[in-house]
Amino acid sequence: MPYIYHSEDEIKQMLAFLGMRSEKELFERIPAQYLVKESLPIDEGKTESDTLRYFDGLSAKNEPASSYASFLGGGIYDHEIPSVVDHLAGRPEFYTAYTPYQPEVSQGTLQMIFEFQTLISRMVGLPVANASMYDGATALAEAALMAAKITGRNTILVPDSVNPRYREVLKTYCWGKSLKLVSFPFSETGQIEAEALNRSLDISVAAVVVQTPNYFGVLEKPWEVREMMESAGSLLISVVDPISLSLFRPPGDYGADIAAGEGQCLGSPPSCGGPLLGFIASKQDFIRNMPGRIVSRTKDVSGKDAYVLTLQTREQHIRREKATSNICTNQGMLALRATIHLSVIGEEGFQQKAAICYQKAHGLAEMISACPGYSIKFEGPFFREFVVECPVDAEHVAARMKESGILAGIPLGSYFGDWAKNCLLVALTEKRTDSELEAYCAFLKKG
Repeated sequence: MPYIYHSEDEIKQMLAFLGMRSEKELFERIPAQYLVKESLPIDEGKTESDTLRYFDGLSAKNEPASSYASFLGGGIYDHEIPSVVDHLAGRPEFYTAYTPYQPEVSQGTLQMIFEFQTLISRMVGLPVANASMYDGATALAEAALMAAKITGRNTILVPDSVNPRYREVLKTYCWGKSLKLVSFPFSETGQIEAEALNRSLDISVAAVVVQTPNYFGVLEKPWEVREMMESAGSLLISVVDPISLSLFRPPGDYGADIAAGEGQCLGSPPSCGGPLLGFIASKQDFIRNMPGRIVSRTKDVSGKDAYVLTLQTREQHIRREKATSNICTNQGMLALRATIHLSVIGEEGFQQKAAICYQKAHGLAEMISACPGYSIKFEGPFFREFVVECPVDAEHVAARMKESGILAGIPLGSYFGDWAKNCLLVALTEKRTDSELEAYCAFLKKG
């Protein structure tokens, strides 16, 4: 929409309506120290071609991950994305569509959301999934609020091996709801310390959070946690990497009550850390406690399939005290990308993607272990991500490798303190080539 400045006559009319004689009078109540006394340092207008050259120069300063061999992970991954995902997701009927308040004119959008819910439900092995969440962190936080409401309890147990950014968001949500967040440690394998968890379990615990693979890439044993917490009557929240679910047991298989996670890896690029795509699913009994929206399939008056917003338990639609969440939307565009991506690659392609990630990660881990001074930090089994213990500060290693065109991983010192100062979180996807893996290890050996 073009911007058209007010004319002098329009300004006079507005001031007259307010009973004022000048613009200066309009701002008199603002303390003088906050008013700009000189003209802003704005350049004179440029021609269109000069403006394009200027912004081209600015964009040239960016360093996209695609120009590096990226081994970054920690919840956001650099996967192959079929070209058809961009092509279909960019169609105007999807790209410009607004919230489906009127289902009779939003059948395409609603069908897409229904398919997304179905795919998530199949992946995690739970019967109910919603239309999506903001990201994995808020999906976990909303799962915790669900558990507290369902059980009527006020304590959430979360291991230190859960993504630190997720834990920060969870902490904020729990503070807002006056819930108690209790953390417990991990063992030398990188997995949950069972005895510490057992000591923390009591009748005040609404839920135990288990992330598998956890932030260190290590696979947990959530079925053992499920057995431990049975007598306490708490709920199990499983935070999962969807790519891993084609190789490892889904949450529904080991009795998880709620599953949550990040879906960026399903057809969306890393970008600048977002936008992201959260998902959440649960047992059927908890459907009315689920945040956001749920789309369902029904029949119209002609007997044809039709799609409707079945549940909208957010503040905008029902009384605030009855709302399950203040989540006001769903990540429709990214949910669409995930739906297209999964439909295109199919079950076999999904399994192949996970298998290649697994093989490349274990191959690089073995190669790094052979580099003098470098070792794998944790003994536990891992999927596509692992922690490397370096002989020097991991920040230094990462900075040096970036100069050579390699994003080596995430230094963990800023998240976990002194013990992790020399630790680097390394992730592999199917995009990394054998030559990039060899270059990675060649740099470590060269020092």
